[in-house]
Amino acid sequence: MTTNDPSAPSAHGRRMPFISLVPHVYQAMIGLEAAAKKGLDPVLVELVKIRASQINHCAFCIDMHVQAARRAGETEERIYLLNAWEEAAGYYTPKEQAALALTEAVTVLTDGFVPDAVYERAAAHFEDTELAQLISVILTINAWNRINVALRTPPGGFS
Repeated sequence: MTTNDPSAPSAHGRRMPFISLVPHVYQAMIGLEAAAKKGLDPVLVELVKIRASQINHCAFCIDMHVQAARRAGETEERIYLLNAWEEAAGYYTPKEQAALALTEAVTVLTDGFVPDAVYERAAAHFEDTELAQLISVILTINAWNRINVALRTPPGGFS
């Protein structure tokens, strides 16, 4: 999610004042963001957002969600290891690992689908409504990533 309006070009190459140009889209995204994360553990939500943002190379969102994860009580060690969560599996619960695997599968869609094993792993840890919320968080952060990467939104400015 973004909370600052990229209204003017910056030295980092910001391309357009997106929020000023399409405030209705921005407000819809804010609404989607709030609806998507409702009822989910805030730390899990931030881990998912950081991981998707890492995959999508969205520096703005990585920076934002690392800060949000810290505010939610996440440890520095788990934040630093997130990019290699499979190798550092002992640092994350089985539920978090399932969410991260689903995040990667939905974000990348390399083969055009989410593998059954990945979906079933997540479904084993999340009730149907919670799983639907998780998928909603994943799709929302991917949309934010694509907006901010396309606009070259630089990190910072939202503390």
